[in-house]
Amino acid sequence: MQDAELLRYSRHILLDDIGIEGQQRWCDAHALVVGAGGLGCPAAMYLASSGVGQITLVDDDHVDLTNLQRQIGHSSERVGHSKVSSLQHALRALNPQVQVHPLQQRADAALLQELVARVDVVLDCSDNFATRQTINRVCVALGKPLVAAAALRFDAQISVFDTRDAAAPCYACAFPPTHPPEETACSTMGVFAPLVGLIGAMQAGEALKLLSACGRSLTGRLLLFDARACEWTEMRVARDPHCPVCAQRA
Repeated sequence: MQDAELLRYSRHILLDDIGIEGQQRWCDAHALVVGAGGLGCPAAMYLASSGVGQITLVDDDHVDLTNLQRQIGHSSERVGHSKVSSLQHALRALNPQVQVHPLQQRADAALLQELVARVDVVLDCSDNFATRQTINRVCVALGKPLVAAAALRFDAQISVFDTRDAAAPCYACAFPPTHPPEETACSTMGVFAPLVGLIGAMQAGEALKLLSACGRSLTGRLLLFDARACEWTEMRVARDPHCPVCAQRA
């Protein structure tokens, strides 16, 4: 790292669990963020500010005025722009040393197969069950750690699914694809703005821990947060030996 980088990241380098070695791992890493909305904005911004060397953003949507209440990577001037280009602009302003790859595409299986193979960690910041299941299947197949979260109204959840650990569950173990929930959207149900900021920042934190091998990840644990009461609930998630996605993995 150059002197400017050592200064920029000095507050991380001072941490014994990270140091120069951990910071260098982040600088050499590539993260995939699926979704450039309420969760994806803070997640990507903290990855960029922390110095993750490459960030690929995937989202096929455009910035709408109603997004600005919570999607902090966008601005009034960029309403109508693609979300990935808008968020790229914010990340470049935050840390020009980071390479940002914006893809204005839907995260289907073919695209994810190509992208996940190139990255070190995947952050699922999407907003629908089918996409979450597709991301999980590809991560399991390619052996990549997944940080998954969701938020609606005043409620949120977050976990890590790292099937590099043979005993770890995948997303489908916790949320079977054969039992999809009733689809709801914040456009009809609403979402508390600070909630997505909190959970998106936690996704970045979990991804950074995975990349630098520091701390204990949320693997095998699902955190539920009720913002009304400011209460956390932890649930243990075991691997399902009959899971249709990960049961046959080596």
